[in-house]
Amino acid sequence: MKRIGVLTSGGDSPGMNAAIRAVVRKAIYHDIEVYGIYYGYSGLIAGEIKKMELGSVGDIIHRGGTMLYTARCEEFKTLEGQMKGIAQLKKFGIEGLVVIGGDGSFRGAQKLTAQGFPTIGVPGTIDNDIPGTDFTIGFDTALNTVIDAIDKIRDTATSHERTYVIEVMGRDAGDLALWSGLADGAETIIIPEADYDMDEIIGRLNRGQERGKKHSIIIVAEGVGSGIEFGKRISDATGTETRVTVLGHIQRGGSPTGMDRVLASRLGAKAVDLLIEGKAGVTVGIQKNELVYHDIDEVLSKGRCVDLDLYRLSQELSI
Repeated sequence: MKRIGVLTSGGDSPGMNAAIRAVVRKAIYHDIEVYGIYYGYSGLIAGEIKKMELGSVGDIIHRGGTMLYTARCEEFKTLEGQMKGIAQLKKFGIEGLVVIGGDGSFRGAQKLTAQGFPTIGVPGTIDNDIPGTDFTIGFDTALNTVIDAIDKIRDTATSHERTYVIEVMGRDAGDLALWSGLADGAETIIIPEADYDMDEIIGRLNRGQERGKKHSIIIVAEGVGSGIEFGKRISDATGTETRVTVLGHIQRGGSPTGMDRVLASRLGAKAVDLLIEGKAGVTVGIQKNELVYHDIDEVLSKGRCVDLDLYRLSQELSI
């Protein structure tokens, strides 16, 4: 293999630039040319493709977002769109592709592989919802962003003796809510993967007030429902002043943590190794701090489960 491409797709996540850098420099180290594909699958179809050099990825390892930009592309979900993309890859002489993104991006990679084009998936999403890896690129940074926000909100919750409901991202996964809630000592964590009892939540808040507790923090994953609605239900049931904060896209931005930079570097380099070895249609990941890879069909057919042991621990510690 003498020439490969790299693209980012779907929602951006901190550490994507570090992964791009690793792909480019690992490939050049092995005398392989690298072409950056801008604006995801949309840019692939349009031929937004440029050759990358060592200097192309200088001073990006510490930057959030993605230098290759990203976009969603409905056209690529069609066979016609996929064939247009493959035609562009062949036009530029690209023999293999690294796709950095979440499950939607991986489905595009899966389609390319099914059409005979070698593709490797690198998991980049703050949601941490990709099977076959313990952590995805961007999760640790987003987690620390959420923790920092909760710390600040707790200060004002203490000052005003209020209950705060904080809605965090994660799509249909509860990892961000669970990990941030446990790290910040939230009284209640509501995630899609576990049933919740509103009466029990209200009862816990009331018991806390009876023993003199002045404030409470409740974390709601966006996949469960609206934090605003939860706040209203709690306020109506308890009669206490309740405030709601929806953290939103602040969770996607920012300079990646050291953990995300190292993870992205390892996974990006591993993707190049796999292309060199002739592998295709697989995704890379990390499990028990060991780099692994799995068949992309297998990864996309599974649902990733949250660590319910952590959830039970959060309940035990928030009595």
